[in-house]
Amino acid sequence: MTLTGATSLLADTPPAGDAEHIQAQLRTYYFDAARAGNTAMLDEFIQAGYDLDTADEKGYTALILSAYHGHREAVERLLSAGADACAQDQRGNTALMGAIFKGEVRIAKRLLDADCSPDQRNGSGQTAAMYAALFQRKDMLDALANKGADMSAEDAFGNNPQRLEQGDIRTRWSQEQP
Repeated sequence: MTLTGATSLLADTPPAGDAEHIQAQLRTYYFDAARAGNTAMLDEFIQAGYDLDTADEKGYTALILSAYHGHREAVERLLSAGADACAQDQRGNTALMGAIFKGEVRIAKRLLDADCSPDQRNGSGQTAAMYAALFQRKDMLDALANKGADMSAEDAFGNNPQRLEQGDIRTRWSQEQP
C-alpha cells in the first residue's frame, strides 16, 4: 500500500477530528512499517516529506524500531534520508543501544558511523559501550573503543565497560549489601 493509498483509505473517516485521526493513522502505518522493515512503505513516507524523527508514545522513532527489529535495509534508507541516529527514546536509549542489545552487529556498526557521540548516555547513565560489554559483544566494544568511547565511563552504580565485560554487574541491590 502506498502512502497515497493509505491516505485514500482514510478518506472515509468521520469529519469530526478528521485531521487528527488521519495523522494518528499515518503514525501507526509509519511505525508498523519500521517494525516490519517495510522499505516500500518507508520510501513512501520519505518521498512525502514525512518527519522521520516522529516518535511514538515511548519515544521510539522509526530508526530505533528498525534497528531493534533487525531491519538493516530500513535502517540504511532512514539514515540516508536524514533520520537522526542520535535520537533517544523516553529512557534515553538510542538506535545503537537497541541494535547492540539485540545483537544486530551489522546495524550497530552502521549506526556507529553516524555523527553521534560514542559516549551518549541513557537515563540510567549507561553508554553503548556498557551495553556491548554487558551482552558480550566484543566486536562492538572494540569498534566503540576505536571510535573513542570512554571505556572508563561509569553509570550511577559504578558499572563501566571493563567491569561489565568481566561479569561484575553492580545494582542498587548489590550496593545495599554489606
